[in-house]
Amino acid sequence: MQILKSSQDYLETMLMLKLQHGYIRSIDIANELGVTKPSVSYATKRLRENGYITMEKDGLITITHKGLEIAKSMYERHQTLSKFLIRLGVKPETAQEDACKIEHDISEETFQAIRRYIDNQKA
Repeated sequence: MQILKSSQDYLETMLMLKLQHGYIRSIDIANELGVTKPSVSYATKRLRENGYITMEKDGLITITHKGLEIAKSMYERHQTLSKFLIRLGVKPETAQEDACKIEHDISEETFQAIRRYIDNQKA
């Protein structure tokens, strides 16, 4: 099943929130993505129905193994692309924004080439 770009963004944001705060709440997702709470409710419902997240009675969200695989992949793409753009001379803030825009659209081949480039630059 193909997952929507917006769902990928939600999962990536959830992972980042989990790493930053140790928990995931709908209000934090809304604030981070700059969307309304109803938008988050709709997205989390879809993610829950498709087995990417679970929600506790207290409102806390947990990413399932299936969701975590996607979230980690998108997070890695974002980080790698941001580093690449910064090394090209792009301002960090712009690099972060642009990485978010292109992380979904580049091919796996192109992403792996960028990753190899970044890894070779470390050596």
